[in-house]
Amino acid sequence: PSPPARCPGGGGAQARRRSRWGGGRAAPGPGAGGQRCVCNACVQAWDSPVWGARAVPPRSHRPSLTAPVLCFLRSARKGKSQQDPRGRWLKAAILLLSAAAGGGLVVWSRLRSQDGIPEGGIPADGVTEVLAHRSDNLRDKFIEIPCSEDYDSHKRFAGCTPRKCGRGVTDAVITREEAERIRRIAERGLSLGGSDGGASILDLHSGALSLGKHFVNLYRYFGDKIQDIFTEEDFALYRDVRQRIQQRIAQVFGISSSAMYLTKPTFFSRMNSTGAKTTHDEYWHPHVDKVTYGSFDYTSLLYLSDYSEDFGGGRFVFMDADSNKTVEPRAGRVSFFTSGSENLHRVEKVQWGTRFAITISFTCDPEHGIGDPLLG
Repeated sequence: PSPPARCPGGGGAQARRRSRWGGGRAAPGPGAGGQRCVCNACVQAWDSPVWGARAVPPRSHRPSLTAPVLCFLRSARKGKSQQDPRGRWLKAAILLLSAAAGGGLVVWSRLRSQDGIPEGGIPADGVTEVLAHRSDNLRDKFIEIPCSEDYDSHKRFAGCTPRKCGRGVTDAVITREEAERIRRIAERGLSLGGSDGGASILDLHSGALSLGKHFVNLYRYFGDKIQDIFTEEDFALYRDVRQRIQQRIAQVFGISSSAMYLTKPTFFSRMNSTGAKTTHDEYWHPHVDKVTYGSFDYTSLLYLSDYSEDFGGGRFVFMDADSNKTVEPRAGRVSFFTSGSENLHRVEKVQWGTRFAITISFTCDPEHGIGDPLLG
């Protein structure tokens, strides 16, 4: 059965918002009266356990365009008190890689038709600009752009919710040596599993780890053996890196870092040229973070490997109406941006080698904040 009419994507009266790309989108949220916004078949599919992970509902039962995954998360909250807290986070930990496949392609097809951008994803004039070359050593580079109206449909938090929007790149926050140490943390964790396809994730907060075509909770699956994989020093470095990135974002956007909260999903990614085996491996579809996750306000990526040296393809692409703006990854480079439709983006398919990065997400809403991961 289709989602009921009262739910996002199901028709009926819905809150609408517009972005600078034009067209309205239904604001994500639960169904009327806080009731479930997906059918029971979807809830059962989503909640079926696979070592603490969740199976994906049938494609025909997924909500259309709006709140591609948030709807499922809200619908399952009734039973969350019976779940392990880390298990609850697994649903969120896989989203950035899967949401683009579940909803981003639909979003992009609509945006493309409105702006005259052809199927290949490059604007009609074929213009592509490099915002940051791998060979550049950037102290700070920032481009301010008008904010979309995505933030208007969410609660605003004074001194944090974006009023100044844009995108930035810096090579001056994290050193290459620190990036190499962070990468070794990712390599050790991902050595415990890995996707059958080309995209694997490791979320130290929730414990989500790609394993074959599914996800497991590494804290439950491996138990005390985790302390043989990670050290307290690893987690201390992780926290320090996160704090410095948060402070730089706050400085650039003119807000207080104490008003920002780490949010989920925040995770390591490992991408290679292996063909996709499930939709979770399809990381290349265009998407908007604020549309996919209403809690997102600021998104950042710390690159842990070098474009053209460790891998080919895999550049980060901001997809503007007039041109594409690309960021070439470099170990220690931080790319950050406001999470609304002003920063529609995608990642190119990796053609060879292996690309490592960590996505670190921030919200202005304390109710959606998460703590740093702890060992043990």
